[in-house]
Amino acid sequence: MRKHLRIYSLSALALLMSFVGFAQSKITGSIIDSESGEGLPGANVLVKGTTNGTITDVNGDFTLSVPSDEKITLEISFIGFSTLDKKVDPASGLYLGSIILEPGASELSPLEILASVVDERKTPVAVSKINAIQIAERASNQEFPELLKSTPGVYTTKQGGGYGDSRISVRGFNDVNVAVMINGIPVNDMENGRVYWSNWAGLTDVTQGMQVQRGLGAAKVAVPSVGGTINIITKTTEGEEGGNIFYGMGNDGYQKVGFTAATGLMENGWAVSMSGSKVEGDGYVDGTGFVGYNYFFNITKQLNDSHVLSLTGFGAPQTHGQRVFAQTIDTHRNAPNGTKYNETWGYRNGQETYYEDNFYHKPQFSLNHYWTINDKSELSTAVYMSFGTGGGGGTLGDWSPANTTNFEPKNIDALVAVNQAQADGNAVAAMRASRNDHAWYGLLTTYVNNVNKNFDFLAGVDLRHYVGKHFREITDLLGAAYYLDNSDVNNPNSILNVGDKYSYNNDGVVDWVGGFLQGEYTQGKFNAFATFSFSNTGYTRIDYFRYLDSDDFQESDVSNHLGYQIKGGAKYALNRRHSVFANLGFFEKAPEFDAVFLNNDNFINPDAVNQKILSYELGYQYRSSKFNANVNLYRTAWLDRTLTDSFSPDVDDPSTPSIDERDLEYTASLLGVDALHQGIEIDFVYEPTKRFNLTGMVSLGDWEWSDDVDGQQILDGDQVVVGEFEQLYIGGLKVGDVAQHTYALGASYKLFDKLKVSANLNHFDKLFAEYDPITRTTAPESGEITQPLEFPSFTTIDAFVKYDFKIGALDAMLLGNVNNLLDAEYIAEGSDTPSLGSSLVYYGFGRTYTISMKVNF
Repeated sequence: MRKHLRIYSLSALALLMSFVGFAQSKITGSIIDSESGEGLPGANVLVKGTTNGTITDVNGDFTLSVPSDEKITLEISFIGFSTLDKKVDPASGLYLGSIILEPGASELSPLEILASVVDERKTPVAVSKINAIQIAERASNQEFPELLKSTPGVYTTKQGGGYGDSRISVRGFNDVNVAVMINGIPVNDMENGRVYWSNWAGLTDVTQGMQVQRGLGAAKVAVPSVGGTINIITKTTEGEEGGNIFYGMGNDGYQKVGFTAATGLMENGWAVSMSGSKVEGDGYVDGTGFVGYNYFFNITKQLNDSHVLSLTGFGAPQTHGQRVFAQTIDTHRNAPNGTKYNETWGYRNGQETYYEDNFYHKPQFSLNHYWTINDKSELSTAVYMSFGTGGGGGTLGDWSPANTTNFEPKNIDALVAVNQAQADGNAVAAMRASRNDHAWYGLLTTYVNNVNKNFDFLAGVDLRHYVGKHFREITDLLGAAYYLDNSDVNNPNSILNVGDKYSYNNDGVVDWVGGFLQGEYTQGKFNAFATFSFSNTGYTRIDYFRYLDSDDFQESDVSNHLGYQIKGGAKYALNRRHSVFANLGFFEKAPEFDAVFLNNDNFINPDAVNQKILSYELGYQYRSSKFNANVNLYRTAWLDRTLTDSFSPDVDDPSTPSIDERDLEYTASLLGVDALHQGIEIDFVYEPTKRFNLTGMVSLGDWEWSDDVDGQQILDGDQVVVGEFEQLYIGGLKVGDVAQHTYALGASYKLFDKLKVSANLNHFDKLFAEYDPITRTTAPESGEITQPLEFPSFTTIDAFVKYDFKIGALDAMLLGNVNNLLDAEYIAEGSDTPSLGSSLVYYGFGRTYTISMKVNF
């Protein structure tokens, strides 16, 4: 309590000091597109050499407070236009009039080109963006995916509710099929495509902007994303000198402290920036306490007018408790802590112990070289590496002695007592971790040539080498002397201690070679692009436990999968207000690693065929001085979607081939599984006055499996028939685990220049339960398929208040955020069962809040 009183006192003192500042003047003006004569909404207006800036409204107008007695230089920038420096003397006048921006030969920065950021004015794709100001206002204790929940076609949840355990789906496709890039470098797991957001939890502090390209998009790297592409761009050091310190607190012991500092671009051509923070808390859900550290640095050297080198590194080491098991609604109703109940934690020696936890550190370092070859061409290259270490905890052996009654945490001391009573010292129960370490190296280079005023040519290379190390290890013997294990054929009957591997130990090696060619054509009101890209994915599996070191088959052959992508689109401006666009694409995507090597064997699955995606989209855009709107219609057909199932043959059946004990279960691929995702998306921005802003979105998806699938034979590694799949009745079955209809409405109002209030409403509907299509083997009796369980629709409201003020000469900000303001209780995801009461569900978070203060220097 004393700590909180000190914070409140500090905030009150800051408010008082805010009235003791230097004389300020408000300058106003309008940023205008030289070609259309229209105002440019979202243009950046920055006092050069400071962090004092703003963005233009939907009319292209801006208002900015600056010192009354100082001459300044405004740096004005907008994607697709040349950056303009404008000298301003407030003493000579406060209205700057119309400031004209010209389309630039270098329309995107080299980093933005490398990161596949698109110019939403010209590129014929569905795109949404969030800038640094919006991120700072909304971030609170939310994670990257949650910042996008008001974006058309997007659904996010916190899953079990642990720190960094959130997930995102775009147009019905989960993040396995959504390409995520940070500064142009892909971060999806090379083996399974997953994105672990806890690895990037602190990157919001240094993010310049996020761009979501829904559908095929116009990504320039050889990334075959199905649902879309998320680009995260970190801040650069050019023109920004100074920094800030930050402190925030919130519900359930949440605390965050951090700083950023930057030199700006100095006269000697060097620029350095860095950021660091620590965040910790008890977690909203029981047993999900967390602590995380985040760091970022960038060192840039402008060698001359043609060459720039930039070294960037960032990481977010963290550990947190997890809720890995969903519970029934009745369980939550009876639990003392209701929807926060979590069974996977306990006490040991009076201390909270999270035996189902997550710990990970995945730093990424990249050296970027930007070469302006001449006034028509440039080359951007990034060499990068990433080393990931960590995994998830779990239990080993018989944990029943730790069980308690009445929803109490586990009694782990009871396990210690059982282990210590064993005469032979062998552990009855222990704690373990499933590790997923990796080493990743890559090179990404993009060449741009402005052939003439109408045509740009782009080409690039994308090379990656990835080694994933998968094993289980003993993390705590809980008072025992050792643990006996017989899973390693090279060391049978092993006596294991803490840190020793058991159960499995294998490597997955992925070698990726990709490239792309792209042409962009502009002629007056017409813009078009066409892209061809290819990639070869080579998979190799090495197993140190199931094969003898002397066995040549300990390392598999390489399984190569050649994929390609063809896409293109065009946009036409009917007049200054109305424009239309269309795009079309087809690509083949390599199957996931685990679909190539089934049954934990090094045999290559001959049925691991490429997945095929055909997608097209139509769009309409409306632009006016006060109202902007977008309408998108899309259709994506996913053919030969990877789907596998496990099968246990009847060993007593005389027709069953002879198999050894380890192969009693087979996993096999099912062919001919198709899905269809189609829908309509509408979003708008309305700004009737400079103080009031209204945004909205409607996204109506229709996502389902396309056809029934015929029964197929199941083969073992030697291609011997061991069973068969039954026919699947999935034609017309809705895709589960994601809300197919989403709505959003947001309002922002400046009560006065320094005080801003905002609220965002999100509504979710048509949320079907998660299910395994493999289980749908019974023909519908009535001829009409039975849809999965549909959860009740729900609405959440988030709100924030921001107050800008001065502490002496320093700019400062107080920010208060409340998420789920009305404390709505809702099911965010759950399993398919005959009735709602028996479904295993995860509830969304109730009301949460943060209060924070940032001081810029």
